Amino acid sequence: MQVSVALLLELGLVLLALTVLGGVARSFALTPVPLYLLAGLALGEGGIAPVPAANGFIDAGASIGVVLLLLTLGLEFSLTEFRSGVRRHRLSAAVDLGLNAVPGAVAGWLLGLDGVGVLALAGATYVSSSGIIARLLADLRRLGNRETPAVLSVLVMEDFAMAVYLPLLAVLAAGGTWWQAAAGVAVAVGALAVAFAASQRWGHHLGRLIAHPDPEQLLLRVLGVTLVVAALAELVHASAAVGAFLVGLTLTGETADRARIVLAPLRDLFAAVFFLAIGLSIGLADLLPVLPVAAALAAVTAATKVLTGRFAAAREGVGRRGRVRAGTALVARGEFSIVIVGLVGAGHDVLGPVVTAYVLILAVAGPLLTRFADSGRRPAPPVARRRARPEGHAPTGA
Repeated sequence: MQVSVALLLELGLVLLALTVLGGVARSFALTPVPLYLLAGLALGEGGIAPVPAANGFIDAGASIGVVLLLLTLGLEFSLTEFRSGVRRHRLSAAVDLGLNAVPGAVAGWLLGLDGVGVLALAGATYVSSSGIIARLLADLRRLGNRETPAVLSVLVMEDFAMAVYLPLLAVLAAGGTWWQAAAGVAVAVGALAVAFAASQRWGHHLGRLIAHPDPEQLLLRVLGVTLVVAALAELVHASAAVGAFLVGLTLTGETADRARIVLAPLRDLFAAVFFLAIGLSIGLADLLPVLPVAAALAAVTAATKVLTGRFAAAREGVGRRGRVRAGTALVARGEFSIVIVGLVGAGHDVLGPVVTAYVLILAVAGPLLTRFADSGRRPAPPVARRRARPEGHAPTGA
């Protein structure tokens, strides 16, 4: 096997740089996500230090990173909790769609985009970044907070909505008919419904199959099953993140606890690569002309996401500070918005730069907003895992 010296050198230097940035962020009690994103921007096309040999690994690692982030997030919750949360937040999902897709559609119309471009920009402003937000909740020790189920329900329902939206957009962007688009949507929704029903009915068997006393065997089994399910989800144009999240929900008890432990180092490595990849996907030279438009759109939709989170948290009976935390946690945009640009950006000269600038602004500003939204309150100590709480015991947080 021939070893690529350039690949090893570039990867080594990139990981060392991320170590330094992570240390700086931790010293100020901040999440390192914004610094990782800016590092990706510096290393990307037109940046100060491109890393062409490492790009292939970073692209592949980013896909694994978002899968691991959603898998470990799913491990924090039970299927029963999630099901009740989704029922409770159907109205929150409607509010989310109305408040956050409409500004993007209006902006697309004002920019003179065609129907597909308007639909694409509406999707980019609607969907939050599950990957970034999952990391934020862990970094800020908010997984046990009362507002977290509301945030999680909104995120997962957005991911479910992407199962309808992405096939529709892909067919229309390729010049297909509405009938072809409807067929693609029907396949995606049907496959997702089957997967969810199967996880409810037979999910407990999965835990028994995966469980093993050896940590290496447990890691390989969990990761293997998760990647297969994520691939199947992508195959039907649903989200790999949804597939990974469902796997996490189906694992319970000791298996889930041990899976969290063995997956943690791998998740942290590939999550850092994921955030770096978002920055790498943004061409610096194309951003400056569209920054005013992107900044205005970011300001409007940051405010509408805060309203969405406050509304969802209020349905959980959360107090004022918890509602603010929920709202700011949803601000970040990321992976799905980049995917949308990839589907239709080639035929829309304005759309690509606007969305990439928009994503960069909110992917950096979102984590900072949610970190300082509750600055008068010291970070909560680690809480007991949700599955470890006795039934009826209320979670922590305002």
